[in-house]
Amino acid sequence: MSTKGTLVVIGGPTASGKTHVAAALGKHFGTEVISADSRQFYRHMRIGTARPAEDELLGVPHHFLGHLAIEETWSAGAFARAAEPVLQRILAEHGIAVLVGGSGLYIDALLKGLDPLPAGQTDLRERLQEKFKLIGLESLLEQLQHLDPPTYERIDRNNPHRVIRALEICLATGRPYSEQRTTPKDRDDVRIIRVAMDLPRTGLYERIDARVDQMMVDGLLEEARALFSFRDHNALRTVGYTELFAHFDGQLELEAAVALIKQHTRNYAKRQMTWLRRDNDWRPMAPANTAEMIAAIEALRAS
Repeated sequence: MSTKGTLVVIGGPTASGKTHVAAALGKHFGTEVISADSRQFYRHMRIGTARPAEDELLGVPHHFLGHLAIEETWSAGAFARAAEPVLQRILAEHGIAVLVGGSGLYIDALLKGLDPLPAGQTDLRERLQEKFKLIGLESLLEQLQHLDPPTYERIDRNNPHRVIRALEICLATGRPYSEQRTTPKDRDDVRIIRVAMDLPRTGLYERIDARVDQMMVDGLLEEARALFSFRDHNALRTVGYTELFAHFDGQLELEAAVALIKQHTRNYAKRQMTWLRRDNDWRPMAPANTAEMIAAIEALRAS
């Protein structure tokens, strides 16, 4: 058996069941879970981010759920720096940890480190942010598509913060962001086992639609209305809130806003699946088959 600690990484698109799987694995192995879902970092965004309720966590300690205020901004680097000592403590105490999330950038930040990209250009970023406020995200996306088509295809196109950062790097360096990204190797101080939630796209999209309907029943409209005054903060420039804010502004009927939430969530899930397929180290497994996952993980730990 390897003397290294084991980090089990549960990845998958939104609504794929990865949160339940991570909690079930954490309970079985008697360990703790680190969440790398950037949408779930914010304490006042519960329904709109599908943050799990306490009973869904199965009594397993989870880290980085609802720990930030709306006004705070976190990057993948900030997450990795905060998560590292937590990971080391879990490994020292339990020998195994679980990392779960659908955000490839945040997972990679902890598993591989970050590319040495240029520091932020404050003036340039402020100009891009002002452009976003004046004429919207679509213009920034067109600019990014012109300057860097690969990044345009990969990036979360409903996340202004990431779009602005990618444009900032392109404009500050005069080179596409995608050309400056490397493919760093996994860290070698821990054994990494990647498990990808695998379910048919049709079934996933049905789950997404059903989840959005349930979020509306649970009070997403009221939650978004309570957060409306914070709409300019990066945390709220995301699917589920931006569409309802447009409804409050009179730009969309409620039914159309809900339909757009479903559509934009499906688009986001498609990009998450594309990210998972780029790396052959992911082991696709059905989210319902936790017994198979446990057996595979135990065999790998024993090898």
